[in-house]
Amino acid sequence: MAKDDVLLIDDPAPKVRRFTLNRPEKRNALNDDLRGALFDALRAGDKDRDVSVMIIRGAGSCFCAGYDLGSPNSDVERSISRADGWWSRHVVNNWFEMWDMSTPIIGQVHGYCLAGGTELATACDLVYVAEDAKIGYPPVRLMSPPDMQWQTWMMGLRRGMEALLTGDSMSGVEAVASGFANRAFPEARLDSEVLAMAERVAKIPADLLALNKRAAHRAMEAMGIRAGIRATAEIQALGFHQKSSMEYMQGFATKGVTAALSERDAAFGDYRESGPSGST
Repeated sequence: MAKDDVLLIDDPAPKVRRFTLNRPEKRNALNDDLRGALFDALRAGDKDRDVSVMIIRGAGSCFCAGYDLGSPNSDVERSISRADGWWSRHVVNNWFEMWDMSTPIIGQVHGYCLAGGTELATACDLVYVAEDAKIGYPPVRLMSPPDMQWQTWMMGLRRGMEALLTGDSMSGVEAVASGFANRAFPEARLDSEVLAMAERVAKIPADLLALNKRAAHRAMEAMGIRAGIRATAEIQALGFHQKSSMEYMQGFATKGVTAALSERDAAFGDYRESGPSGST
């Protein structure tokens, strides 16, 4: 698949640009091609004076099932030294790049939103979800803490701690109640509801939108969110040195990615092991 095919771009309404992750056969799992195309498009949209709002959604059955563990993932987003911990530092660099853009970004989540997919959604300014979406971070079970630890910041200590200690998913309705998402809608209405909100946001002059977005982020930074997420990214790097994590990742080569993921979730009876709609 050509790089341009992995991301669809359209302008569904005046001043609104929409990006559709287009690897439905891989549940829109993130790899070099998709991440590179998405950030190129976001940067171009942020510079376009005719664009006041950007939307990110996924094609097919889900928003994004995380990073593609069977496909190249390097430093396509922003170059960084390959010193220990480089992976988490480089992806966090670009999630914060989305925060620092002047243009508001809306995450439109349906189906599975897992691991790196939850980080992508967190980097958006507004998040609207399907009521039956499944949002979670299963890598905490056998790999490591999150690259971008959003759980305690978005959901508070108790709910965030439970998510980190179990890797369990939450529905779209639960995501709204926990503070991760703004609103939940039936999946059939999600496109129209998100577009209506984007058009409403776009009524505000773009120069003021930029300041309004920045004001919210600066308030969170005063409370320590940027330093906190960067600090926990360093802890994530320690995860890869733990015996259980190394054995798990060796299983990708010896058992295959699909079998290793299924084995991880079998005891919990969820994600891939919940039935035919399970995710990667």
